[in-house]
Amino acid sequence: MIGVVDCGTTNTRVYIVNENQEVISRAYKKVGVRDTSISGSRDLLKAGIKEAFMDALAQVNLKLEDIDFAVASGMITSEIGLMDIPHLVAPVGIDELAANVKVVHDMDVFPLDLPVVFIRGIKNNYGDAGVSGIRNIDFMRGEETQVVGLLDMEEIELPANVLVLSSHTKLIHINEAGQIEGSITTISGQIYEAINKETFIGSCIQSDGQDKEFYSQEILQTAYESVQSAGFLRTMLMPRFMQVLLDTEWYEREFFVGAAIAAEDIRILDEAKNFLNYKLDTDFVVVGHKERCKIYEGLIREKVEGSKNIRLIHDKVEVDQLAIQGALAILEKSQIDK
Repeated sequence: MIGVVDCGTTNTRVYIVNENQEVISRAYKKVGVRDTSISGSRDLLKAGIKEAFMDALAQVNLKLEDIDFAVASGMITSEIGLMDIPHLVAPVGIDELAANVKVVHDMDVFPLDLPVVFIRGIKNNYGDAGVSGIRNIDFMRGEETQVVGLLDMEEIELPANVLVLSSHTKLIHINEAGQIEGSITTISGQIYEAINKETFIGSCIQSDGQDKEFYSQEILQTAYESVQSAGFLRTMLMPRFMQVLLDTEWYEREFFVGAAIAAEDIRILDEAKNFLNYKLDTDFVVVGHKERCKIYEGLIREKVEGSKNIRLIHDKVEVDQLAIQGALAILEKSQIDK
């Protein structure tokens, strides 16, 4: 059996996979490389990974000795993860990822007595760019594994674009050969969290305790036009006006905030087309929270000329499966002696 570890900025996920490549248990821990960055130590990250791994084993009455090895991807391979492993340079597909995995069996690195197969991240091919060329620069750790899983699980016409919505927004362009050509990243998810927690706008969008699915083309269009004309910072004041001066509900104001962030975010598509020469008249796959996916779908349909099919992946199990399937596909292709 195999343990699959997906370690991000704020969360770590562990899955136990049996001989038939079926997920038999899963565990989550709110710990990630942000904890290393804040504390200056890897101890919290190591403890969180170990706790999640042992929890996943306990759910199905397994012991560590029942696991043959682990495969890990994401920020775990960064300088604030468990081991700093250099990125591969795009374009990169499954063949290059599989040929460059790094196998480590060292408890000073990974907090369990297991061999671990680390999957490398990918960076844009930006040459000798300095500060003046910084718009060419981008990288990923973890999303490359999700893309491999996506291509392994879905029939997608290539070239294509994938938009991953999490603590960051990451646009990933896949070329005709099924390779990751490059990416563009923003910190949209963290901006939402900061606005919600650290500004008075947060009080305008607090839930009344009930879940509410809501979508408004009128609010989406209004937020988009405001960001384009008045700017993002001015637009962020408008939920306060909606609360005090207009008859609106919290979920309308929350939608407005999400729409405004997305309207600012979607400018990366112009950057992708006009600066990095990525094709946008393609199929799109949008991965993330359901409501966020719908907002970005609306903006892509409205603003991206020639875009084709838009596939939304927001079911939590289905999103998880991208990383799992990608890790297993890379592992199988690597043919390493495990």
